[in-house]
Amino acid sequence: MQLTASQLRQNIYRILDQVLETGVPVEIKRKGGTVKIVPEEPGSRLDNLPPRSYLAGDPQEIVHIDWSDQWRP
Repeated sequence: MQLTASQLRQNIYRILDQVLETGVPVEIKRKGGTVKIVPEEPGSRLDNLPPRSYLAGDPQEIVHIDWSDQWRP
């Protein structure tokens, strides 16, 4: 994300929280130069994945489920 110094000043706390939550750096343009705000330790890329539903249970039971009535050639 790229912002001006004025945009940063208006929303500094929201922007800082967003950088910490997502791990995505923010670039600030000022007087022809660029400054980056980056988290000290980037978060795991897996943390950004949306939650998914999954099939829980004994793996041996899952492997042996009879799907023949659901399958069509």
